Amino acid sequence: MEENREKVIQGLMECCGNMLQLIGEDTGREGLIKTPERVARALLDTTAGYNEDPHAILRKAMFKEDYSQMVIVKDIDFYSLCEHHILPFFGKVHVAYIPNGYITGLSKIARVVDVFARRLQVQERLTLQIKECIQETLNPLGVMVVVEAQHLCMQMRGIKKQNSITTTSDFCGAFNQAKTREEFMNLLRNR
Repeated sequence: MEENREKVIQGLMECCGNMLQLIGEDTGREGLIKTPERVARALLDTTAGYNEDPHAILRKAMFKEDYSQMVIVKDIDFYSLCEHHILPFFGKVHVAYIPNGYITGLSKIARVVDVFARRLQVQERLTLQIKECIQETLNPLGVMVVVEAQHLCMQMRGIKKQNSITTTSDFCGAFNQAKTREEFMNLLRNR
């Protein structure tokens, strides 16, 4: 595994070196000598979610419990890379689920967010994947996920809107009822 990782790092370093040369940089300049290696290692770190199974994370801390009211984990910080520009987007994820005989460790919800966020993403898919993973693994009465993010592809290039925030949501089960969704949204507002 380590041998393959080093091969990947070498390939990414070569790509980065070529990219720097193509934009007109001197790759022998002191500040850039180690940049290809740093970029390669950073890219592997920020895309480490491909090597983890989010369902397994939830199953590791799945407990039988009769609790059947809403469980909310809000303000989960995340960062990801936009698959269109490979520029960061970051913000907060809020997750609610209504148990149906099983709960999971609260930190596992945040770990699931990290696994999906540490892949090349679009915010809409990230929202859907988190919801589907929790629904498929815990089989709760319902799940709702809200993601609020700032996208550097919008802030530093193209339209250049510095203060824009994108919000996405997805839900299923009990959250199909407007009353249940509203309860979750009201609890989010009370920060």
